[in-house]
Amino acid sequence: MIILLFNVYISGLLTQFLAGRLLRRLHKFILPLLSPSSPSIETNHLPMEKHEEENDFSFDEEYVKNSRGMKLYTCRWLPKNTTPKALVFLCHGYAMECSISMRGTAIPLTKAGYAVYGVDYEGHGKSSGLQGYVDSFDAVVHDCDEHFAGICGTEENSGKERFLLGESMGGVVALSLHMMRPTFWSGAVLVAPMCKISDEMKPHPFLVRTLTVLCKVIPTWKVVPTRDVIDSSIKSPARRKEVRENQYCYKGRPRLKTGYELLHASLRIEEKLHEVTCPFLVVHGGADTVTDPAVSALLYEKATTNDKTFKLYPDMWHALTSGEPPENIAAVFADIVTWLDARSGGAAADPAAPGS
Repeated sequence: MIILLFNVYISGLLTQFLAGRLLRRLHKFILPLLSPSSPSIETNHLPMEKHEEENDFSFDEEYVKNSRGMKLYTCRWLPKNTTPKALVFLCHGYAMECSISMRGTAIPLTKAGYAVYGVDYEGHGKSSGLQGYVDSFDAVVHDCDEHFAGICGTEENSGKERFLLGESMGGVVALSLHMMRPTFWSGAVLVAPMCKISDEMKPHPFLVRTLTVLCKVIPTWKVVPTRDVIDSSIKSPARRKEVRENQYCYKGRPRLKTGYELLHASLRIEEKLHEVTCPFLVVHGGADTVTDPAVSALLYEKATTNDKTFKLYPDMWHALTSGEPPENIAAVFADIVTWLDARSGGAAADPAAPGS
């Protein structure tokens, strides 16, 4: 939906530009963008902090520095009194974060015996950077790769299976991580992934070239109007309230460069769906109006791997792992845990057919 509205709105901007009115509008917005008062998240370095949340798992958090010297918030959920079956690495969606938004994803997996790790992208959650701003999607992927690979390389995690779990935009991050290291990951769980733009909404090459120029002038401009995706993606009123009250979730308009980067990331992934060679489970709500379930069906069709499973849940919305009634969420996680168990030294894998 963000990509769709981004395309439509920028087309309108181009019309104004050709009419000579855009330059007057740019002057109004460029000066505030150049002001040092533009909002950003300032964080202080924290050592690894441990939280004894429940008897069967612990929660730890710390800040790390990426290769560009920025502080990124990281966290982990670990099962107690047992060796983790495998490692699961969370890739959150656009404008979201890990420690609060994906807590409901991490805890069921931890209780099922998995060690779960997360990182807030630059400009997201508790990490440094301008809120909601993605200057480079490749840099986001590199940050995740650097952090996740470091965890996998520790002595305590040696030999353990390692899985990615990406939601919405995080699905594109997860697929990009797999393509960086095609044989490194044991598999991926993709929740309503944003990995294709419908043919009728693909922008004209001239539009893309124009956006490239505009991004060099006003990259952080909150230019892209969106409908309230919270209402359209989350069925549970309580969950909607939680997301709206979460100060670490970005709720402003998407910034120009952010929309541009997400557009290109989706287009690149779409061209490479046949390069997906790792085992994967893709789950999608049949009533999702944010990302089209047909996108997940296309991924299932195009991917080279023979170990692929597509689960479609009729009447469920976009946030099917957090925004549905409890019984629906439980059904989705039962399928996810069963799939992970079969590839973590448990029962033999039994890939399902589309819609099963």
